[in-house]
Amino acid sequence: MVALGTTQLSSKGQVVIPEAIRVRLGLNPGCRFVVVASKGTVILKVVEAPDPAAFSALLAEARRSARKAGLRQRDVAESVRRVRGKR
Repeated sequence: MVALGTTQLSSKGQVVIPEAIRVRLGLNPGCRFVVVASKGTVILKVVEAPDPAAFSALLAEARRSARKAGLRQRDVAESVRRVRGKR
């Protein structure tokens, strides 16, 4: 079921999410969103912290792939330094 509500944009560019929707979605102060806009439509998508187990598995896979490719930690650090130096 879709929850509907109305709100308005403040002079500071702020939008209040109606209480019923905040409660239904479990939104709390400090909750972060990605904002997508296209042709008169604005979408707020909640940014959620990754599941620690899933993140650990992803990190382990990235490390295995890096090792397999012969990438070393100092290679990554040097690449980051180079890119940051160009800014």
